[in-house]
Amino acid sequence: MKKMLSVAGAALLTVLAAVFAFGQPAHAAAGFSVAGGKLYDANGTEFVMRGVNHAHTWYPQQTSSFANIKALGANTVRVVLASGDRWTKNSAADVANVISLCKANRLICVLEVHDTTGYGEQSGAITLDRAVDYWLSIASALQGQEKYVIVNIGNEPYGNQGYGTWATDTANAVKRLRAGGLTHTIMVDAPNWGQDWSFTMRDNAGSVFAADPQKNTVFSIHMYGVFDTAAEITDYLGRFRTAGLPVVVGEFGFNHSDGNPDEDTILAYSQANGIGYLGWSWSGNGGGVEYLDMVTNFDPNQLTSWGQRIFNGANGIRATAREASVFAGTSPSPTTSPTTSPSPTTSPTGGPTPPPAGCTAGYTIVNSWQGGFQGEVRVTAGAAAITGWTTKWTFANGQTLSQSWNATVSNSGSAYTARNVDYNGRLGAGASTSFGFIGSWNGSNAVPAVTCTAS
Repeated sequence: MKKMLSVAGAALLTVLAAVFAFGQPAHAAAGFSVAGGKLYDANGTEFVMRGVNHAHTWYPQQTSSFANIKALGANTVRVVLASGDRWTKNSAADVANVISLCKANRLICVLEVHDTTGYGEQSGAITLDRAVDYWLSIASALQGQEKYVIVNIGNEPYGNQGYGTWATDTANAVKRLRAGGLTHTIMVDAPNWGQDWSFTMRDNAGSVFAADPQKNTVFSIHMYGVFDTAAEITDYLGRFRTAGLPVVVGEFGFNHSDGNPDEDTILAYSQANGIGYLGWSWSGNGGGVEYLDMVTNFDPNQLTSWGQRIFNGANGIRATAREASVFAGTSPSPTTSPTTSPSPTTSPTGGPTPPPAGCTAGYTIVNSWQGGFQGEVRVTAGAAAITGWTTKWTFANGQTLSQSWNATVSNSGSAYTARNVDYNGRLGAGASTSFGFIGSWNGSNAVPAVTCTAS
């Protein structure tokens, strides 16, 4: 359940520190692992979270929610647990049952302790160190489940006061979990009620990642009223991408008491850039934020407008979620090896023959709605490596673009040109990359032919 937070302004702090050389996990992939800013499952297949939060600790009888969340297309559920300090403790046996429910429904379990929420500002909130005590006390339920479970140390571990020690406290918590024998991927939340308006997590994420002996930590930002413009969302998430640090949107909504988040950009940018998201929340909200329920009274047949948006809307869960490969009957070949920094996907064995020297481009309409659409262009190098690319196309039906990512896009009337940005211009022979955009249309939305020129 979300706490109403007071949002203070803050000056932009320094940019993330220089990129660390953390492309290679320091341990065998017995479970999830991190490489090059991406999350990989135990088969070495990239995994992008698409799911919701479920308030299990307050509604322990709602065990059917796991199957219902899965039925609507999710691949992940973030489960609210309690350490016993503010709410009744979820025992090791209960946590083991939650994990079994996740596995039975082919969902990845992100488990979080909620008692840390708003520490320093919220009465009764506990420290991250105390949250680690809880995790170690239920270690028996977690060990052996590394393929299916991600440990989110503590929800929103600081309010708007006393958050200056976030980096030190978080790093120490991670190291204690490792010393206690937990090898799972660890997720850490931002301070400022999760929204990091002070950029404390953003600017210290590199040092926290480096403090993890296993280099297997993911950062979670919660996006509510602080993130009410596209520029704020894309800048924040984009800085993690540039730094090669893994980030997910661990909570967000379509509205909130502290402002109106731009959920369309959160969904579109996350989908375009392979960033996980977990909406808040399935059902059972109170305290004035009942509008954040996705279904009414835990009934999957009563989707609210927020539920319709996140499950069935553009860039929503049903259209974009991919089940973790660890639930498949056989282990598929990895899309990218988790032991090296990810690079653009190469043509699979037995696939189409790469085009000759130069590049080709293909245009796809990813999602479409009344008056608007999301498009993607995939650029593929030919038989030789290239160092840059330029694509061009002309819209025949008056379409216009309003937002783009992973390319520099310009136009002269209906004629559009898109050039690579600094991080996706170099492609090996047969390798691919893609860029995306949001546009508008009226009447028809024909797919244009796209040319590609390599440099």
